[in-house]
Amino acid sequence: MDLMTILLLAVFAFFIFTMFRRNRKTQQQQTEMQSKFAPGVEVMTSFGLYGRIVAINDAENKVVLELSPGNQATVHRQAVTKVVEPTAPAADTPADAGFAPGEGITGAGSAPSSGVTLGKAESAPVQPENHRNETPEESLKRLNDEGKNGK
Repeated sequence: MDLMTILLLAVFAFFIFTMFRRNRKTQQQQTEMQSKFAPGVEVMTSFGLYGRIVAINDAENKVVLELSPGNQATVHRQAVTKVVEPTAPAADTPADAGFAPGEGITGAGSAPSSGVTLGKAESAPVQPENHRNETPEESLKRLNDEGKNGK
Protein backbone atom coordinates (compact mmCIF):
# COMPACT_ATOMS: atom_id res chain seq x y z
CA MET A 1 0.00 0.00 0.00
CA ASP A 2 1.18 3.44 -0.76
CA LEU A 3 1.14 6.44 1.58
CA MET A 4 -1.98 8.05 0.06
CA THR A 5 -4.09 4.93 0.60
CA ILE A 6 -3.01 4.69 4.23
CA LEU A 7 -3.72 8.38 4.77
CA LEU A 8 -7.15 8.05 3.14
CA LEU A 9 -8.03 5.06 5.35
CA ALA A 10 -6.85 6.94 8.47
CA VAL A 11 -9.04 9.95 7.65
CA PHE A 12 -12.00 7.66 6.94
CA ALA A 13 -11.49 5.86 10.28
CA PHE A 14 -11.29 9.22 12.09
CA PHE A 15 -14.62 10.36 10.61
CA ILE A 16 -16.31 7.09 11.59
CA PHE A 17 -14.92 7.37 15.12
CA THR A 18 -16.20 10.96 15.56
CA MET A 19 -19.61 10.02 14.14
CA PHE A 20 -20.07 7.17 16.64
CA ARG A 21 -18.82 9.35 19.49
CA ARG A 22 -21.32 12.12 18.65
CA ASN A 23 -24.19 9.60 18.47
CA ARG A 24 -23.25 8.11 21.84
CA LYS A 25 -23.05 11.56 23.42
CA THR A 26 -26.48 12.51 22.01
CA GLN A 27 -28.04 9.30 23.32
CA GLN A 28 -26.52 9.92 26.73
CA GLN A 29 -27.96 13.45 26.85
CA GLN A 30 -31.38 12.14 25.75
CA THR A 31 -31.50 9.47 28.48
CA GLU A 32 -30.32 12.02 31.07
CA MET A 33 -33.10 14.41 30.04
CA GLN A 34 -35.73 11.64 30.04
CA SER A 35 -34.70 10.66 33.56
CA LYS A 36 -35.99 14.09 34.66
CA PHE A 37 -39.49 13.24 33.37
CA ALA A 38 -42.06 13.18 36.15
CA PRO A 39 -45.63 14.41 36.52
CA GLY A 40 -45.67 18.18 37.00
CA VAL A 41 -42.50 18.93 34.98
CA GLU A 42 -42.77 21.67 32.31
CA VAL A 43 -41.50 20.43 28.92
CA MET A 44 -41.34 21.41 25.25
CA THR A 45 -42.00 19.02 22.36
CA SER A 46 -40.02 18.79 19.15
CA PHE A 47 -42.86 20.55 17.32
CA GLY A 48 -42.90 23.53 19.71
CA LEU A 49 -45.75 22.78 22.12
CA TYR A 50 -45.18 23.64 25.75
CA GLY A 51 -46.95 21.70 28.46
CA ARG A 52 -46.82 20.03 31.84
CA ILE A 53 -46.42 16.26 32.14
CA VAL A 54 -49.54 14.66 33.59
CA ALA A 55 -48.77 10.96 33.11
CA ILE A 56 -46.05 8.75 31.64
CA ASN A 57 -46.69 5.31 30.11
CA ASP A 58 -43.30 3.57 29.94
CA ALA A 59 -44.75 0.42 28.35
CA GLU A 60 -46.02 2.29 25.28
CA ASN A 61 -43.49 5.19 25.38
CA LYS A 62 -46.27 7.77 25.67
CA VAL A 63 -46.43 11.00 27.66
CA VAL A 64 -49.68 12.83 28.45
CA LEU A 65 -49.16 16.60 28.47
CA GLU A 66 -51.50 19.27 29.78
CA LEU A 67 -51.16 22.10 27.26
CA SER A 68 -53.60 24.41 29.03
CA PRO A 69 -56.14 23.82 31.79
CA GLY A 70 -58.45 21.07 30.54
CA ASN A 71 -56.53 20.44 27.28
CA GLN A 72 -54.38 17.33 27.16
CA ALA A 73 -52.32 15.77 24.39
CA THR A 74 -50.68 12.37 24.21
CA VAL A 75 -47.30 12.36 22.45
CA HIS A 76 -44.52 9.85 21.95
CA ARG A 77 -41.86 10.06 24.64
CA GLN A 78 -39.16 10.96 22.10
CA ALA A 79 -41.21 13.97 20.92
CA VAL A 80 -40.47 15.66 24.24
CA THR A 81 -37.11 17.26 23.55
CA LYS A 82 -36.57 19.80 26.31
CA VAL A 83 -37.27 20.18 30.00
CA VAL A 84 -38.19 23.82 30.56
CA GLU A 85 -36.44 25.24 33.59
CA PRO A 86 -38.39 27.89 35.51
CA THR A 87 -36.93 31.34 34.93
CA ALA A 88 -36.55 34.00 37.58
CA PRO A 89 -38.59 37.16 37.00
CA ALA A 90 -36.67 40.04 35.48
CA ALA A 91 -35.09 42.29 38.11
CA ASP A 92 -35.29 45.40 35.94
CA THR A 93 -38.64 47.12 36.03
CA PRO A 94 -39.28 50.53 34.48
CA ALA A 95 -38.74 52.16 37.90
CA ASP A 96 -35.50 50.23 38.46
CA ALA A 97 -34.19 50.96 34.96
CA GLY A 98 -34.41 54.74 35.45
CA PHE A 99 -37.39 55.33 33.14
CA ALA A 100 -40.24 57.58 34.10
CA PRO A 101 -43.69 55.97 33.85
CA GLY A 102 -44.72 55.78 30.19
CA GLU A 103 -41.25 56.68 28.97
CA GLY A 104 -39.03 54.41 26.89
CA ILE A 105 -40.72 51.08 27.57
CA THR A 106 -43.97 50.05 25.94
CA GLY A 107 -46.50 47.62 27.37
CA ALA A 108 -45.87 43.90 27.26
CA GLY A 109 -46.30 42.52 23.78
CA SER A 110 -46.73 45.90 22.10
CA ALA A 111 -44.38 47.78 19.85
CA PRO A 112 -43.91 51.52 19.42
CA SER A 113 -46.39 52.93 16.94
CA SER A 114 -45.04 53.90 13.55
CA GLY A 115 -48.24 55.55 12.40
CA VAL A 116 -48.86 52.83 9.79
CA THR A 117 -52.06 50.83 10.11
CA LEU A 118 -52.31 47.41 8.51
CA GLY A 119 -55.70 45.89 7.82
CA LYS A 120 -58.96 47.09 9.35
CA ALA A 121 -58.91 49.42 12.33
CA GLU A 122 -60.61 48.03 15.40
CA SER A 123 -62.96 50.17 17.42
CA ALA A 124 -61.65 48.90 20.79
CA PRO A 125 -58.63 46.73 21.51
CA VAL A 126 -59.33 43.33 23.01
CA GLN A 127 -58.23 43.19 26.63
CA PRO A 128 -57.22 39.62 27.56
CA GLU A 129 -57.79 40.42 31.26
CA ASN A 130 -61.54 40.68 30.56
CA HIS A 131 -61.74 37.08 29.33
CA ARG A 132 -59.62 35.21 31.87
CA ASN A 133 -62.49 33.67 33.81
CA GLU A 134 -64.51 32.52 30.80
CA THR A 135 -65.49 28.93 30.31
CA PRO A 136 -64.47 27.37 26.99
CA GLU A 137 -68.10 27.54 25.82
CA GLU A 138 -68.30 31.26 26.63
CA SER A 139 -65.03 31.88 24.78
CA LEU A 140 -66.28 30.06 21.67
CA LYS A 141 -69.56 32.00 21.72
CA ARG A 142 -67.73 35.33 22.13
CA LEU A 143 -65.26 34.54 19.33
CA ASN A 144 -68.03 33.38 16.99
CA ASP A 145 -70.03 36.54 17.69
CA GLU A 146 -66.97 38.73 17.05
CA GLY A 147 -66.46 37.00 13.69
CA LYS A 148 -70.05 37.71 12.63
CA ASN A 149 -69.87 41.36 13.69
CA GLY A 150 -66.53 41.95 11.97
CA LYS A 151 -67.70 40.94 8.46
